Amino acid sequence: MNTKLVYILLILMLVSVPVEAQCAMCRAVLESEEGQTAAKGINNGIVYLMIIPYVLIGVVGYVVYNNRKKSKTTDTP
Repeated sequence: MNTKLVYILLILMLVSVPVEAQCAMCRAVLESEEGQTAAKGINNGIVYLMIIPYVLIGVVGYVVYNNRKKSKTTDTP
């Protein structure tokens, strides 16, 4: 893998911005609350649920990449 690409991906992962993922109804209900603790919990839960598909796709991509890399090294003498 190209080292420049690895550095770019590493920088992008380190420089992340906080996200707030709520629908309009949830936002309206939770903004009226005093402590805002429920809003933070719901935000974290939504972000957690959105991360899982990306992690799974990344793992599958990594496995496919390694399998193809191994098959290329065994095919060529």
